[in-house]
Amino acid sequence: MCYGTELTSNAVLAWCGDVGVEWHYIAPGKPTQNGCVESFNGRMRDELLNETLFFTIGQARSILARWVDDYNTERPHSSLGYATPAAFAAGLEQQRAGLTPPVASPALMRDNTGRSLVAAG
Repeated sequence: MCYGTELTSNAVLAWCGDVGVEWHYIAPGKPTQNGCVESFNGRMRDELLNETLFFTIGQARSILARWVDDYNTERPHSSLGYATPAAFAAGLEQQRAGLTPPVASPALMRDNTGRSLVAAG
């Protein structure tokens, strides 16, 4: 029996139709249209899905939930300045609430008197 990607894709599309999930395609040759998701999916596939055999839906949900929790709360991400997503989000919330200064310092006031700072001539 053959279980190629075409058959898997057809099965996923059929399931989506059965349960009412809307399916959106990324244009062929354009994985950068959704780079964050592509990166996350690759990491999850390499670190979890390729190495784990699930026997029940409940077991899969439990293992996936633990992996996602670890990914979001324990693992620093270089794209977030080596903070965890949870810590980064908490910092953004503190900024919005005015509890911490913004990341960038305010611009310095310029001398707007109209005088030239360099001697001409």
